[in-house]
Amino acid sequence: MSQQELLKKVILALEHNGIQYMITGSVVSSLQGEPRSTHDLDILIAIQKNKVHELTNHFPSSDFYIDEQAFVDAISRNGMVNMIDLKTGDKVDFWMLTDEPFDRSRFSRRQRESFMGTEMLISSPEDTILAKLRWAHLSGGSEKQFVDALRVYEVQHEKLDMDYLEEWAAKLGIKPLFKRLIAEAEVI
Repeated sequence: MSQQELLKKVILALEHNGIQYMITGSVVSSLQGEPRSTHDLDILIAIQKNKVHELTNHFPSSDFYIDEQAFVDAISRNGMVNMIDLKTGDKVDFWMLTDEPFDRSRFSRRQRESFMGTEMLISSPEDTILAKLRWAHLSGGSEKQFVDALRVYEVQHEKLDMDYLEEWAAKLGIKPLFKRLIAEAEVI
C-alpha cells in the first residue's frame, strides 16, 4: 500500500471511530511548503483508552504492527506510539494530544484540506512552522526541520498570522530560530 493509501486508511479509521485528529509533520510541511519524501506519518490524536481496541481492529496484524498495550501506555503518559505497515515499512506515529497550551492551540486551529482525493484535518501553516522550529530546537539544531519550516514560511508568507507566530515563538523559546528563519527566507 502506498503512503497515500495508508494515510487515507488511517484517516478513515479515525473518523469511523469518532477520534479527533490532526495530520502534522513532514507530510503537512510538504503540502504547505516544499515536497520531500518521508517514511512516517505524524498524527496528533485525542483518544480515550476505551477507543484503542476499536481503532487497532482496523489494522490486521497480518499487515500492521501495532501494540494495543503500548497505545494505552502512550495515552497514560501523553506520549507517542507507532504503527508499522509490515509490507512497506512505512510508519505512523500517533502523538497523544496533551494539555500543553501549544498543543491545545494548534489542535483548535487545524484546517480541512483535500490532498489526492482525501479530505483531512491538518495543522495550520503557522503551527507547522512553529512545530518544525520546536523540533529543530529540541533536536539540537536539525537543519532538515529548520528547512521544512523555512519552506512553509516562504510559500505561505503572505497568508501567515505574524502576531501568532511571534507570540508562540517567544512562548516556546524558539525566538532565535524564528528570527533566523525570517532572515534567511527568500520571499517576494
